[in-house]
Amino acid sequence: MRSVAALEASQRVRFCRSADGTRIAYAVHGTGPPLLLDACWLSHLEYDWQSPVWRHYLVELGRVATVVRFDERGHGMSDRDVADFSLERRIEDLEAVTDHAGLDRFALMAMAQGGPVALHYAHRHPERVTRLVCASTYAASSQHVTDDDRALEEAFQAMIRAGWDRKDPLFRRVFTSMMIPDASEEQMVWLDELHHRSASAKTAYESRVERGRADATGVLPDLTVPTLVIHSRHERMNDFEHGRSLAAGITDARLVPLDSRNHILLEDEPAWPVFVREVTAFLAGDASASGDAGLGVGSLSTRELEVLRLVAQGRDNSSIAADLTLSVRTVERHLQRIYAKLGLSGPSARAGAVAILLRATPTER
Repeated sequence: MRSVAALEASQRVRFCRSADGTRIAYAVHGTGPPLLLDACWLSHLEYDWQSPVWRHYLVELGRVATVVRFDERGHGMSDRDVADFSLERRIEDLEAVTDHAGLDRFALMAMAQGGPVALHYAHRHPERVTRLVCASTYAASSQHVTDDDRALEEAFQAMIRAGWDRKDPLFRRVFTSMMIPDASEEQMVWLDELHHRSASAKTAYESRVERGRADATGVLPDLTVPTLVIHSRHERMNDFEHGRSLAAGITDARLVPLDSRNHILLEDEPAWPVFVREVTAFLAGDASASGDAGLGVGSLSTRELEVLRLVAQGRDNSSIAADLTLSVRTVERHLQRIYAKLGLSGPSARAGAVAILLRATPTER
């Protein structure tokens, strides 16, 4: 099992040119089947590893997949002096990253504002996308909006133009509070700073306007790729109805509601292990298709290995909880994640996990 430090050290940042010549920065880390993230516009490939808001995403996904992620045009380490943030240019950026990274077939995860781009890409290149994960995103942000929402958007745009580049985070804190209302002050301060680091006021404003125009609703009925839609039920950035619409519009898509108010899930909230379990189990299908029935003991965290070793000794959940000073519920969550990573389910999952552990090499155990 690779440590956080090892995963961060394994990251390699590269650059490619989009169709219009814009230089796009992307990074690769982790091991396992390839997973491309079309993520939130608030990103910085190097700074994110220091983040109490984003780092757990990078760590957990990197343990089960070879993660490819990129900074959008105008943001992070990509070219900053950009004028065109249209949907078509953003699709071309995604195409450029996949080609330059040498991705033939891969899972695609759309997060936040990445939805329309990923959906159009999957529609245009169905032979390359093995699985699609839609995480707190939408097909068109203009759906499910009220007059109050439109008035609020006008206020947001005015705040971006007036306060985004200010040294104090007064205006940026409004966006932070809506994204992660249950965050600690440390987490909010970090996201305040990421707003400032990731993009200028001009870019934040112009890219937001274009995102409001992006629309992929027309391609949903034609998508046949296996799709997981996972969405926070009570978040305020992208209403839960967007998730419902995606799941209803894509053939056989599965919707997993998360009991959270946060647009970006925090590591210590109950919804986070649900997200990890669902995404890990969903991506395990790619590992199985490549001849690996599960992701292996090497994908387990140190704590998960501790739990599984005690299971192998014949201990029940209450005994394991007492030995590790955990709650029984926490032990159950660890076991659920172990089963998902190992590609196991049903009544025999516990015995199957022990059998896999006993077959592993001494180094893996």
